[in-house]
Amino acid sequence: MTRNSYGNGDVPFVDLATLHKELLDELEPVFRTALETASFIGGPMVDGFEKDFASFCDAQHCVGVSSGTDALRFALMAAGVQQGEVAITVPNTFIATTEAISQAGARPEFVDIDKHTYNMDPSKLQELLQTECSFDHKTGKPFHRRLKKVVSTVIPVHLYGQMADMDPILEIARRHNLIVVEDACQAHGAEYFSTAANRWRKAGSMGHAAAFSFYPGKNLGACGEGGAVTTNDAEIARKVAILRDHGQSRKYYHDVEGYNGRFDSIQAGIVHAKLRHLSFWNEQRRESARIYDELLALLGESVIGPHQSNLSKSVYHLYVLRTPFRDQLQKYLDEAGVRTGIHYPIPIHLQAAYAAMGWKRGDFPESEEAANQILSLPMFPGLTADQQKRVVETISQFMASCASQPVRHFVTAAGANKH
Repeated sequence: MTRNSYGNGDVPFVDLATLHKELLDELEPVFRTALETASFIGGPMVDGFEKDFASFCDAQHCVGVSSGTDALRFALMAAGVQQGEVAITVPNTFIATTEAISQAGARPEFVDIDKHTYNMDPSKLQELLQTECSFDHKTGKPFHRRLKKVVSTVIPVHLYGQMADMDPILEIARRHNLIVVEDACQAHGAEYFSTAANRWRKAGSMGHAAAFSFYPGKNLGACGEGGAVTTNDAEIARKVAILRDHGQSRKYYHDVEGYNGRFDSIQAGIVHAKLRHLSFWNEQRRESARIYDELLALLGESVIGPHQSNLSKSVYHLYVLRTPFRDQLQKYLDEAGVRTGIHYPIPIHLQAAYAAMGWKRGDFPESEEAANQILSLPMFPGLTADQQKRVVETISQFMASCASQPVRHFVTAAGANKH
């Protein structure tokens, strides 16, 4: 598929317009069905998607909801997170992760990331539980001495399309009696080789539950908002279904106070139609990542591409490189017509929204360094090899322009970890 609706020759960061034009014959019937049946909320289109997405994720259950944030919030609540407990995640993520924790009544706490994968570092998780927590005999869970709260949950974020190192995270959680909820909002179709199970496992199938987002730019994106919870626990699925619909077990019978978090049937129909293409699109992303890797390898250690663990099959929601000249490089690329993104420029613990929680610069150095150096290159299904060559040639021109200027030496272990 060689396409680009941007006729001015620029390389877009993502091209959603062309993708939807190509799928018009598959998407138009979704709208006609909704109009002809007046089935706008729930109904057969939602049910059909839930069944097939659960199968895609190798999970037993899927419950469609209104957004990825709602998916994570409902998953936490349904999995048993209680008011005032602590949920551990990473600061290198979008704020929706911590919003969901707070909205579920818990308190976010962080461990730093692995410098190679940008995902949760299991050794840092174990260190926090060993050094900052004591065993709480009443709950059977860790008690965070500084926060004076019980730790109940771990939320590994499968960032940029690569799954976190789940085997040790799950084993640590098992030993400490913790709930594990996967934030899989960027990992539709990603896989992880579980040595414990001796097989590949899909994102959304390993924790007690998992949250997915169908925001338009995701690997599986709606034409609006949407999300889903996957789980192998029927009771969690039942509770999520109740929470999304005002706490109703059936119409006008409210078992609990719930939320208006239902999945729009038109959006469900759209992502269902796209689901048939998702594996192919993910393979296109992997091929584009391979081409980027080969081209960037010629530029030396001043620009470092992403590292894919040998236990991982990333779906490259984003292709994120690192350079100490990130801001200058982004400006140079933009002036040359190459669009890029930064995911994310400020780690969550340093956001103004959490200033009252007492975190400070230096608390999570790997996340902070990554936030200062990461740059997301154009990545989408249909990205052509010629477009990628232009991207990397422009990066090379930028590096050449810097050659006569003082250069801060940049060496990371990631430099030796091209996949």
